[in-house]
Amino acid sequence: MELDTESTTTSIDDKTEDFCENPTRDTLAEGLMCLLKPTIDQLDERVRATRISQVELKQQIEGLAEELKKISNAQPCPLDLDVYVRKLMNAKLKVTVVSNILQTAQDRLNKVHFAIEKEAARRRALLEPSPITTPAAESSSASSVQ
Repeated sequence: MELDTESTTTSIDDKTEDFCENPTRDTLAEGLMCLLKPTIDQLDERVRATRISQVELKQQIEGLAEELKKISNAQPCPLDLDVYVRKLMNAKLKVTVVSNILQTAQDRLNKVHFAIEKEAARRRALLEPSPITTPAAESSSASSVQ
């Protein structure tokens, strides 16, 4: 009775040669990237537009606060404008916090976008035929071996 000496266990070392040659995995990864990229691009654009409007709102609040201070200093008013100025300053602070959060989110989106572009470039490089391995070079190397 002869024992089977060939191992049936698999390991990652056994599969390293065909790691990059899995068309199903490549197709699935490409599909996921195509699915996520438009969403990330759209989210990035919306974050950028929101940040611009937040900056504009902050500038308008600052201008209004300055005008209210000038009016308050120029003439006594039957209304207590300090309360409203404080409310505007609190709103300005909240806009600044939201702007910082949006900046952080956009930075993260930019990193994800960069990673997607890098992965897409790597996949394109893997899928394109190597210029070193051409049919003429293969035939000349095969004839020199004979």
